[in-house]
Amino acid sequence: MLVARRISSVFGAMLVVLLVPLLAGASPRITKTYSYFSISGRTADDLDNQLQKHGPLTRSTGFRHPGATQIKFGGEVTYLETDRNCSIGDVNVTLKTHITLPHWVNRRQATDTLGLIWDTLSADIKRHEERHAEIARGYARKLENSLQSLGSRRTCKELESEVGRLTKSMIEDHDRDQLQFDIIESKNFDSRMMRLLKNRSAAAN
Repeated sequence: MLVARRISSVFGAMLVVLLVPLLAGASPRITKTYSYFSISGRTADDLDNQLQKHGPLTRSTGFRHPGATQIKFGGEVTYLETDRNCSIGDVNVTLKTHITLPHWVNRRQATDTLGLIWDTLSADIKRHEERHAEIARGYARKLENSLQSLGSRRTCKELESEVGRLTKSMIEDHDRDQLQFDIIESKNFDSRMMRLLKNRSAAAN
């Protein structure tokens, strides 16, 4: 007998990470979308203030940031139940990522120096958020493979509990990796920006 169950809901602690139920029979998919918030200004201080005022607010930190990545895991597991045991049928793990980035509306009016600084910073912000999405993609594939590899259990209730434990553990590992990435990026920000600015300046000359 086929018994369909949705992956248990688990909420991550670092990014906006959610496990959400999807419609039965949904195909596996990984999607990524973008949105932008506008800022304006003519000095570095203007831009800094605008980022702090208009940047996306993350619930996990309570602060606004120059960029953000919303991550939503979801999916469905189908169970195969017989008189002897219960095993995994189909596994459809899905991932939706939404990246929010800044857009400087009067960039064309900037001085060469400020334009160089902004282009370097905005490129680094995008790279940072893209990396968050890439980490999530790796875990989506890992979760699907791990669920497919689960052996049989005596009952579907036992197997469903195992699916829930595995999913929760995998999302917690995902959150830790995302947090560790942010910690490393924060520590290296100043040296990274100086190196990137130097490289862009050399390329422009």
